[in-house]
Amino acid sequence: MAYEVTLITGDGTGPELAEATRRCIDATGVKINWDVQEAGVDVMERLGTPVPDSVLESIKRTGVALKAPITTPVGTGFRSVNVYLRQALDLYACVRPCKIYEGVRTTFSDHKIDLVIVRENTEDLYAGIEFELDKPETAELIGTIKRLGGKTIRPDSGISIKPISVEGSRRIVQYAFDYARKNGRKKVTAVHKANILKFSDGLFLKTAEEVAKQNSDIEFDERIVDNMCMQLVQKPELYDVLVLPNLYGDILSDLGAGLVGGLGMAPGMNVGDKGAVFEATHGSAPKYKGLNKVNPVALILSGKLMLDYLGETDAGARLEKAVAQVIAEGKDVTYDMKPHRDDPTAVGTSEMADAIIKAMG
Repeated sequence: MAYEVTLITGDGTGPELAEATRRCIDATGVKINWDVQEAGVDVMERLGTPVPDSVLESIKRTGVALKAPITTPVGTGFRSVNVYLRQALDLYACVRPCKIYEGVRTTFSDHKIDLVIVRENTEDLYAGIEFELDKPETAELIGTIKRLGGKTIRPDSGISIKPISVEGSRRIVQYAFDYARKNGRKKVTAVHKANILKFSDGLFLKTAEEVAKQNSDIEFDERIVDNMCMQLVQKPELYDVLVLPNLYGDILSDLGAGLVGGLGMAPGMNVGDKGAVFEATHGSAPKYKGLNKVNPVALILSGKLMLDYLGETDAGARLEKAVAQVIAEGKDVTYDMKPHRDDPTAVGTSEMADAIIKAMG
């Protein structure tokens, strides 16, 4: 049996990462029919949109996509292809494992870090409900807030709205408990700022506590987000599964990546009731486009998560074992994994993929 999977090649370094990952996944022996789709800034130049209709149609048909990095403009332009896909497909759970592998150089090499960040993916400030400076609707909103809440907002303000719902919170926290149970994990920690944001984060925390009562076989606790950042730096080995609203999840997943060696070691997946998109946490690094230089591990490990999702857990385990072996040996790795970034023995993206394929036998 062959699986149907959408492969979004991305832009910047995306295409070379996509090719390296596809070769590694194919080398596991799992049969996949890849439906290759383009998205990103290169497509936008040609078609006027970074996400052609064919991309969404393909994902809806296959139910599974592996997506290479895509550039997100800063400040102007299309908000984010990543956010768009998550919202359009209702991929409400973003899952980002943070695990240290032997041979990775990090300040935290002496710690046994193996935690998973479960981030709500559709609400919070990433819902994109914004009001621009000097627009009449912004002035109207400022007036309405003054009238209804008695709060004064400076007239020279831009405004972003932070919606958090009971249903959105309930399903992401339940997903975190289900994930913990399925993967043999022992504790779920809800992360919030409910001490200040009492009606949004407060609702998230209250809902999390209610869901926890229905999942009493898994340990539960909660942390304020700023304290959680300190805790992760001081004693990350104490944490297992973290569940967070959207913005905090995005920030802490980068912190988690820093603990385990950087974004090159940070895989991820976005999951909903009807499908999933697998992607690295890092961006497209356009300055390295076409140089065969960047670390492919994050996207390859995202491919491992995809194999697990498809039920091909043995193949996923073999792929992860091969990645770990190549990293531990430290010979056929990219420049960022060498003791010095200018190490002449560093290999390229494609060559590291070759070594991983060889390690699988």
